[in-house]
Amino acid sequence: MLEITNLNVYYGAIHALKGISLKVEEGEIVTLIGANGAGKSTCLKTISGLLRPKSGDMVFDGKSIKDVPAHKIVEMGIAHIPEGRRMFSNMTVLENLEMGAYTRNDRKGILEDMEKVFKRFPRLLERKHQLAGTLSGGEQQMLSIGRGLMVRPKLLMLDEPSMGLAPLLVREIFDIIKEINKAGTTILLVEQNAHMALSIAQRAYVLETGSITLEGSAKDLRQNPHVKKAYLGE
Repeated sequence: MLEITNLNVYYGAIHALKGISLKVEEGEIVTLIGANGAGKSTCLKTISGLLRPKSGDMVFDGKSIKDVPAHKIVEMGIAHIPEGRRMFSNMTVLENLEMGAYTRNDRKGILEDMEKVFKRFPRLLERKHQLAGTLSGGEQQMLSIGRGLMVRPKLLMLDEPSMGLAPLLVREIFDIIKEINKAGTTILLVEQNAHMALSIAQRAYVLETGSITLEGSAKDLRQNPHVKKAYLGE
């Protein structure tokens, strides 16, 4: 579904991604783990068209997307749920969900998808006329995921969905990610909570200072001595 080959990305003079290659097959949950500043968010921003690579290629559904504008990438079926949730704070829950569907014009389908979001997140239904900025952290994360689902994505990219959440809520959010995947959406997950990420993913990549240093099945990486020491605290 998504194949990245020899991708190089710079922030000015800083070489943020150094020739990385990875792939995400349809129906998978693939996770990218690594320390702060390793380049995980940069990778997602590049896939979604917010950053431009200096070289390399990104192919989605058989088409190169390295020169495609961000809004067209959304139309192709890639939704990016950014780190820090990035709500439209002064808009209601309902308006935020409508913004998620801004590339669509199938009103009936949009309303159906909104119903699905409210079914998956009953708390959002209770607060649908509330300003997004007044929601709790967990509710904002649910809204952020719900807004991403309004795209009807083939590939959903999540950047640090557990950040700042209580452990109970972290488990709830990860259960929701598993449900979304089971319902047919492919997931690319960036997450510092390596325990949780590796527990739900099929495959994983370890990113260190802009380079992929390890890759394999999530099960194998959970047993890897370096991953255990560096990311699992064992």
